Amino acid sequence: MKIRFVTLGCKLNFAESSALGKELLLRGHQRATLNEVPDVCVVNTCSVTDAADHKDRQAINQLHRKYPNATIVVTGCYAQLQPEQISQIDGVDYVLGQNEKYDIPQLIEEIEKHACLTAPQETHTKNKIRVAAIREVDDFHGVHSADDRTRCFIKVQDGCNYFCTYCTIPYARGKSRNPKIEEVVIDAQTALNQGAKELIITGVNIGDFGRSTGEQFIDLLRAFDQLDGDYRVRISSCEPNLLTDEIIDFVANSKHFAPHFHIPLQSGSNEVLAIMKRRYTRELFAERVQHIRKVMPHAFIGVDCMVGVRGETEACWEDYLTFIQGLDVSQLHVFTYSERANTRMLELDLYVVPKAERQRRSKILHAVSEEKTSTFYAQHAGRTAVVLWESKKEGDQMSGFTDNYIKVYGPYKKEKINTFEEIVL
Repeated sequence: MKIRFVTLGCKLNFAESSALGKELLLRGHQRATLNEVPDVCVVNTCSVTDAADHKDRQAINQLHRKYPNATIVVTGCYAQLQPEQISQIDGVDYVLGQNEKYDIPQLIEEIEKHACLTAPQETHTKNKIRVAAIREVDDFHGVHSADDRTRCFIKVQDGCNYFCTYCTIPYARGKSRNPKIEEVVIDAQTALNQGAKELIITGVNIGDFGRSTGEQFIDLLRAFDQLDGDYRVRISSCEPNLLTDEIIDFVANSKHFAPHFHIPLQSGSNEVLAIMKRRYTRELFAERVQHIRKVMPHAFIGVDCMVGVRGETEACWEDYLTFIQGLDVSQLHVFTYSERANTRMLELDLYVVPKAERQRRSKILHAVSEEKTSTFYAQHAGRTAVVLWESKKEGDQMSGFTDNYIKVYGPYKKEKINTFEEIVL
């Protein structure tokens, strides 16, 4: 059968979709090209905000309009949290939660068997909607998946135990859990043996690695640094309270780890951080940034920021903005707060930021981000760096990233794909 995956949201979702796609290929199915009509469309959803839910529904509706006879399977975080809501969307045939996501290969074989039993002249009729018996997420499914032939996402952890007041991820992804280091190492070495040059350690709260095996995140990093091959490693995102000086110093002195950090801040106001039930203060966050800059002056530091949560008064916002403007980071990933059902934030009797004001604050932080990224790039002009060239062709150009995540372009040369090259920025 011809399968089309539509994946929304985080890199973890993309890694899981890729792994499922590989299994389907091994079972004899094919990925539908852009010019082909798929038999089955799998939508792997995100539900981090209302906007994410809207994009999920939009993607489902577009698929149904374009491919009215295709079977549509919806899975992921939105499916885990709102299965009945999704089942009411026209065109949806199956709704599977996070545990059930990994039953998709077997489900598609059932769909194929049913299709084979249907006479060719019969008019296609939709299967009766089937919502899986979605249960609390507790399984761990390790995956490693290639992206652009150069990089591979290695899933080392899933779930979260933090229950921040604004967040649905613990309900969508379950409790924090992970495999043993030795199992992850096998996945990582397999990826390198298959040609990957860059490994990205990913998960929901990867700094919490070891909770279910009694190991430590730093030991996992040491294991990644001892793999065989010519490669580099990135840490996708790590909570500031879990990003210790020991980890930062290890990255600074490692053989393979890139000087690249992505750290969730969410707010630069201590008052708002307390409302969010975050596990650090802005002073601790600033210390982490300062230590990175001390031992890796040229490191790229990306920061997650949220605006407009309940309790973010004008005074809190001004305090937040002043803090973030003075922070020596490279880029901001800005989220606009939206009310999420079943979160503790809705129980708090606090100032509600008007939606228009949330958007205004978001635009301001996006402008701050652009300024910081431009400054970061300018600071590296004329310096020597190593780029890993990627396969995507843009006109007569190809692109790649340096170890500290500066995107560069050069004349397209096929032989350079998936190779390291030293250049002058």
